[in-house]
Amino acid sequence: QLQLVESGGGSVQPGGSLRLSCAASGFTLDYYDISWFRQAPGEEREGVSCISSSGGSTNYADSVKGRFTISRDNAKNTVYLQMNSLKPEDTAVYYCNAQRVTSFRYNYWGRGTQVTVSS
Repeated sequence: QLQLVESGGGSVQPGGSLRLSCAASGFTLDYYDISWFRQAPGEEREGVSCISSSGGSTNYADSVKGRFTISRDNAKNTVYLQMNSLKPEDTAVYYCNAQRVTSFRYNYWGRGTQVTVSS
């Protein structure tokens, strides 16, 4: 019953914004680093952003710096990805990944949410 569920995807025009959510059920995210990945059709999966378990450290791919913001609310057991100034090249399925800080054996993936940016 351990599960990660992404939500908030959709279709927007270039320059628009979306906020993705990653909610955990069956376990707490307190001891997990969280990463967002994305994969476009025919492309390799790429890392987008990550945040430490405490929220004290964040990282971003160069392609999204200044446009995307990752955050977490451990009280709500949820991680967010605010995406602004969206570009067509941001179109992809976005996946949430939870990695337990102390053990690589405990790792969970969501099923993904589609983001489409087009005119």
